[in-house]
Amino acid sequence: MKKSLGVKPYLFPMPVLMIATYDENGTVDVMNMAWGGICAENMVALNIDEEHKTAKNIKAKGAFTISVADIDHIEAADFFGIATGNKMPDKFARSGLHAVKSEHVDAPVVEEFPITLECKVAELQHLNGEFRVVGEIVNVLVDEKVLDEKGKVNPTKLNAFVFDQFQNGYYAIGEKIGQAWHTGAGLMK
Repeated sequence: MKKSLGVKPYLFPMPVLMIATYDENGTVDVMNMAWGGICAENMVALNIDEEHKTAKNIKAKGAFTISVADIDHIEAADFFGIATGNKMPDKFARSGLHAVKSEHVDAPVVEEFPITLECKVAELQHLNGEFRVVGEIVNVLVDEKVLDEKGKVNPTKLNAFVFDQFQNGYYAIGEKIGQAWHTGAGLMK
């Protein structure tokens, strides 16, 4: 039997995304967010509170990067969700992580995170009282240690984790259990 819980943001898994921007002084800011993801072949969408420092930076610079957080850097990743750049200007410096300027957009690339999407703003939207940033992916950077022998990203090497909306936990991504567009093919007969 199913029990009704009302309206809740209950999808699982939710990504743990690191959104990196520069402020007006060139200071690196990184925000931990789960309410975003791929929305087209070369596009991402971020649902973000417009008062966040990251939102202000995105509006000012027209660019941002998205990195996948990995378990090795979970402490810094969680810190980026606790601390606000509006009140803590040295937030990134406190993390102990390192950033370099993207070659493609006016945003930082956090060196320790294994995969980074470099994005330029395509559209800023206000929908139903919410603020959404739609970004165009202009390049993807990947640490070679997460590539397989064919040069493709091996998800198990990313060492990524996901967010749980139910109890606010983080969970490691586990083993591969099937192959997309193949595992269910037997039901086509």
